[in-house]
Amino acid sequence: MKFAGAHILSIDQFERGDIEEIFRVADEMEPYALRRKVTRVLEGAILGNMFFEPSTRTRVSFGCAFNLLGGNVRETTGVQTSAIAKGESLYDTARVLSGYSDVICMRHPEPGSVAEFASASRVPVINGGDGANEHPTQALLDLYTIQKEIKAKGGALDGLRVAMIGDLRYGRTVHSLARLMALYKNMQIVLVSPVELAMPEKYIEKLREAGHVVDVSTELTPSIQHVDIVYSTRIQEERFASKEEADLYRGRFRLNQAIYTRYCEPNTVIMHPLPRDSRAEANELDKDLDENPNLAIFRQTDNGVLVRMALFALVLDVVDDVDKHAQRVNWYHTRG
Repeated sequence: MKFAGAHILSIDQFERGDIEEIFRVADEMEPYALRRKVTRVLEGAILGNMFFEPSTRTRVSFGCAFNLLGGNVRETTGVQTSAIAKGESLYDTARVLSGYSDVICMRHPEPGSVAEFASASRVPVINGGDGANEHPTQALLDLYTIQKEIKAKGGALDGLRVAMIGDLRYGRTVHSLARLMALYKNMQIVLVSPVELAMPEKYIEKLREAGHVVDVSTELTPSIQHVDIVYSTRIQEERFASKEEADLYRGRFRLNQAIYTRYCEPNTVIMHPLPRDSRAEANELDKDLDENPNLAIFRQTDNGVLVRMALFALVLDVVDDVDKHAQRVNWYHTRG
């Protein structure tokens, strides 16, 4: 695809070569993300961060990524703090706010809403999550993390073995990741969930059409025995009619160190898009996994900054200029 000036709305707009280009640029962003160097390549540019659903990692990492490239961030959080609460349409909001920004990141609870907004925007729009539909940048950072973790163990994305666990019906992160994995070869994928929260059939079919072996299961322990990646997700409580309905499924698939040691291969990588639900009734990933070197959840969040920096650099067409505007840091800060 042609990145310069493009909206980033769906995984479906990418080919494999596009993903490899994003990951190549993300690798180049590491010195800046680690504060070893500073660049002012986007000095004077403004990111409009528009989040109409709760967010911590996505909102803050987009802002962080833009700041690290030298740009400024303006935020709108929550429907009630915006003119949408007064009845303003997405079209009007897009026309106005795109006049104040050079690029916009948007999260909205309605599927398809970000694409609708982008159709009226005068600047590139990046989808930060639209309801239960998609979360393309999360899928990109997830796959980037998988590639780094597996490569360090001598593996590759082609031939990957992965278990996706939890709320696969409403979890937009797994929807986008499944579409992304369809660009690769010879994967073995097991989808683990309650029957009522199974992965939508359209994503299963896309994976099978790509030639992957896809199994569907309701049992955790048999499903995690021969995989490279265990990708857990939380119950998407906000997508249910009530907390009581969500509670019916909470805590069904808990992973702790004892289960990991007994059933997983020694190098199996544990991932989660976060937030992980650590309440006693859920406890998806037990805190006793925190010292497990194969727990990659915080490496995922760090990688999110790299991938989002790469997307900004590509969409605003400054990839070749990042190093030209580099400076030494004026303060000392060590990051792993």
